Amino acid sequence: MVELADCVEKNAGFSDVKGITFKDEGKLRVTSSRDFVQNLDDLPFPSRELFDNKAYKKYFFKKFGYTITPMITSRGCPFSCDFCSRPVFGDDFRVRSPGNIVDEVESIVSFGYDRVWFADDCFTLNRNRVINVCNEIIHRGIDVDWECLSRVDTMDREVALKMKQSGCTRVFFGIESGNNDVLGLMKKQITVEQARKVVYNAKDAGMQVGAFFILGYPGESDGTVLDTVRFASSLPLDYLSFTLPYPIPGTPLYERVKGNGGVAIDDWEEPKNWSLIRHKLLYGSSFSEAKLKFAIGKAHLQFYGRRYLGKKGYNMIGLPFEHLTDTAFKLLH
Repeated sequence: MVELADCVEKNAGFSDVKGITFKDEGKLRVTSSRDFVQNLDDLPFPSRELFDNKAYKKYFFKKFGYTITPMITSRGCPFSCDFCSRPVFGDDFRVRSPGNIVDEVESIVSFGYDRVWFADDCFTLNRNRVINVCNEIIHRGIDVDWECLSRVDTMDREVALKMKQSGCTRVFFGIESGNNDVLGLMKKQITVEQARKVVYNAKDAGMQVGAFFILGYPGESDGTVLDTVRFASSLPLDYLSFTLPYPIPGTPLYERVKGNGGVAIDDWEEPKNWSLIRHKLLYGSSFSEAKLKFAIGKAHLQFYGRRYLGKKGYNMIGLPFEHLTDTAFKLLH
């Protein structure tokens, strides 16, 4: 951005600025690739004093009962999940130092925010770094809550306890499936057993836990979808989300389904209606959109049924519902 601003100020062309695309006399120009920033500590913090912090805090307090703002402590992800697009930061994992991270946390607290959202693709990829960040927050005595995204294979019991001690109130996991064969199709490199264990570790440490799941992945069967529904609804989660597979251009998933017909993926927009399950199937699938939405609704009912009915109540009411809707799901086309 600084180089572009200099070009505008000097009324110069953009051809020497790496990593951009622009029009020159009506023709599209693409400059050479730009190298990744390797030392993220060299980057200045966002100029939060220029934000309308009062308006942000008012909005989030009204919505959540606390104020929150995001920050990013790393770039890149070394994993290659089948459905995940990494066009911005790539697979070259680079991190900020614990001291630099906590300096920004302190600056956020100085603006009166209650909570920090670590918006990294996976905040817990480097175990030692997470522990060092937590220790630095504790050492400085910073009174702040925070939350993050994590993988199920990067957070053991010790890390969970240290995260909670330093202020982590909630963690989200991309579990995606309750069937190991489907996790293999997704190239998640995790197992159902790991997912179950880490959810309980986080809950035992005193954190709220959220999880994301995908239903109807290419290669799934009725049985594997129901495996995910049963698994997800059985976990002691505080939040869970189910989606249909979204084939983002540039991902292996996109390449596998792009010839299967259906809605043009490039033209897709999120549905603007008020339906309860706002998802759209964007390609020809062995599952109908209605069938997958039925599974999502069933999963939510089972999840909240376990939460509010208790073990005895769910055995009396929930299990018959579960078995009945299992059969109904298999009969749908």
